[in-house]
Amino acid sequence: MGRREQGTPALCGALTCLMVAAAVLGSVLLFWTKALAVDAFLTLPPLIAEALHNNHEIVVAHARWKTASYKIPQATSLPDPMVMVGYQNEGWDKYTYGEMQGAQWMYSVAQMFPYPGKLGLKGEMAAADAASLEAGYRAARLKVIATVKEFYFDLFLAYKDLDLIRDKTALFARIEDAAVARYASGLGGQQEVLMAQTEKFMLLEKETMLRQKVQSLEAMLTNAVGRDSNLALGRPMAPTSAALPYSMEELQRTARENSPELQSKTRMISSAASRVSMANKEYYPDVTVAASLAQRTGEFQDMWSLTATFNIPLFYRSKQRQAVLEAESLSLAAQHELEGSSSMLSSGIRDNYAMVKTAEKLMALYQDGLIPKTRQDFELALAGYGSGKIEAITVISRLKSLLDYETLYWGQFVEREKAVARLESIAGVSEAATMAGSQ
Repeated sequence: MGRREQGTPALCGALTCLMVAAAVLGSVLLFWTKALAVDAFLTLPPLIAEALHNNHEIVVAHARWKTASYKIPQATSLPDPMVMVGYQNEGWDKYTYGEMQGAQWMYSVAQMFPYPGKLGLKGEMAAADAASLEAGYRAARLKVIATVKEFYFDLFLAYKDLDLIRDKTALFARIEDAAVARYASGLGGQQEVLMAQTEKFMLLEKETMLRQKVQSLEAMLTNAVGRDSNLALGRPMAPTSAALPYSMEELQRTARENSPELQSKTRMISSAASRVSMANKEYYPDVTVAASLAQRTGEFQDMWSLTATFNIPLFYRSKQRQAVLEAESLSLAAQHELEGSSSMLSSGIRDNYAMVKTAEKLMALYQDGLIPKTRQDFELALAGYGSGKIEAITVISRLKSLLDYETLYWGQFVEREKAVARLESIAGVSEAATMAGSQ
């Protein structure tokens, strides 16, 4: 009787904890009700299509490409012709047109012709710049696809972790029920009940933090998609994990051939080469041809003239020569940027490919070995605890290990999918293939 009387306050405390847990569980149920109230589960291909249409980074990149393409015809056009209209009078006293030989109306038209080859080089420079920005636009699309995928997979993982915690909370409740039964029968101690309750409340704490993570990931995903942040997204559907259809050598070769980033850098080199040629052309003068007419009346005949004007690159040491050095420096920088980008892409492919293969090995280890074995150990330990053969700490540790292994499995699952998404972006895989692989 004394032991029961001492345990009464503890049981009251346990009941209070249970009431608190019920309140927390109520909020959890409200969260899940709101999540399920969304029209449908979230799927990846519509999100990608929406992002490709609405993402601000893509829209800006497209506008820059179009802006550069409009410069091509401008660069290859001649300068605007110049028209001059004037009057020349003799004396200050009166209008002497027709009375004096020097009084005349004057008209002229002039056209500047760049040195041969300059317009073509300007067109090449503008075309190379536009092509570089077009490749940058395609790179932005692939980057956004990869970003949307990563946020989608992270959101899926957050919901999956919530599922795991919810399932394991029910298992901890079974341990708690067994501890309370043992305590009520005098076979167990009060600390076993408190231990089980503490573990269950710690899971509820993790669940609350995960719900906050879901909201953060939804905000980042809606921003990447270009959607109103106040609109609910819903729960992501589980992606289908397919075997990676490329070897690392194939990915390296595909990246060298299709990567928009490398294509952009290559176009920058072409543009820089054209700038060097253009700078060398600036040593040669342009010519301005002008035709003039001096109109007179009366006994005075009209006069005409035809002139050619040349600019003289007199200050070539401080102007043209420096322009050549500037263009050569830009060309050298563009070549090294291409080499650096190529090396970075190659390293990125190796890194992410290794992530994919490591994740696959760990997933197989968790799924085929550790998780089934740990689940079996937990069930045996729980049965042994109910019969008094095993201590509570053993059952709790087995359940915590099971939760850890299942969490690690899904973590590796998501890391693999994210690494595949990055590989497709780095290698420049077509958008159609990327979206098809997401279904």
